[in-house]
Amino acid sequence: MHKPISITAVSSISPLGTSPDDIWESYQNDAHCISEKIFRNESTFVAQIPIEARQEIETLRLSDPKYKSLDDTVLYAIHASRQAVKKAGWKSSENFGINIGSSRGATNLFEKYHKDFLKSNKTKTLSSPTTTLGNISSWVAHDLQTKGPEISHSITCSTALHAVLNGIAWINSGMCNKFLVGGSEAPLTAFTIAQMRALKIYAKNNDDEFPCRALDLSKKTNTMVLGEAASMVCLEVGEKENALAIIKGIGYATEILEHNISISTDAKCFQKSMQMALGNLNPEDVDAIVMHAPGTVKGDTSEFKAIEKIFCNKIPLLTTNKWKIGHTFGASGTLNIELAILMLEHQKFISVPFLETKTATKKIKNILINAVGFGGNAVSILLSK
Repeated sequence: MHKPISITAVSSISPLGTSPDDIWESYQNDAHCISEKIFRNESTFVAQIPIEARQEIETLRLSDPKYKSLDDTVLYAIHASRQAVKKAGWKSSENFGINIGSSRGATNLFEKYHKDFLKSNKTKTLSSPTTTLGNISSWVAHDLQTKGPEISHSITCSTALHAVLNGIAWINSGMCNKFLVGGSEAPLTAFTIAQMRALKIYAKNNDDEFPCRALDLSKKTNTMVLGEAASMVCLEVGEKENALAIIKGIGYATEILEHNISISTDAKCFQKSMQMALGNLNPEDVDAIVMHAPGTVKGDTSEFKAIEKIFCNKIPLLTTNKWKIGHTFGASGTLNIELAILMLEHQKFISVPFLETKTATKKIKNILINAVGFGGNAVSILLSK
């Protein structure tokens, strides 16, 4: 990474809410945001946005006739992007870049239009433009009235952090000095849930107080739960006075696949991405890691083993938010950044309640954020305050 990069704003809509105060307050307690919802007569654990946030999305949907036909992924992205840009004080005339991705895209609309097609052998006029992956960034650009580059992509669960990498690359190239990056996901649909069940990684209904046991390395079964969210980050060149955090290092790596969702037992992709993000920084200077930790047996364990390889006997404080808000696929990486920034701002480590965790005994200065997707596409970002 050539130039210092500042994060000047972060905003999200998630099961935690939409306001920074609500989000931080929710992180203070040990309650999760997971509930049960019926999909095709089967009760399923999910993490939904709160009623108040849903009302904000419906207000947005009705605010413009063109927005009525948009998928939740787009509306979540517009909502979070408006707030992020407002916090950063950006104006549309600055023509900042936009890169927003999604793992699944317009799942709800796609399923709806496909169901209609199977019934009538026809589909609606808007079925194609409202289900293309590119319509997330393009509608955000339309809403913000900016004329800078707009990019969409999908790299499964590391999508949002790949957006961060791409924004930094554009800034380093000199072609842009500001980039809005992030991910949006609305995966709580029958078909998406069925896909995760088919992989045998989804949490089963039981009496456990915590349906998702993310980062519990003693669990014997997979406990992944899906959540819905959008999370946006404003990147600017240089070390700004109003920076929430400085990106001090970036790392990325891809594993050679054995099968479609494989990852090595010691997550070699994470070893490489974390080492690259650390650069010349002594691993002992990393105070905490916000792990990807999806709540699956192999996913959690392999990432932990990778951390052991890099940090040896000086393992930093480890945490994850997926026990609380579920796995939000393409949006999860920037939600991890948000958690890291809140810990830096409040100087308080947020632990996982069902694990024995040390507390921070010194100032929290450097936090590493991880994300990885199907196919071993790992990204690590080093944040400093």
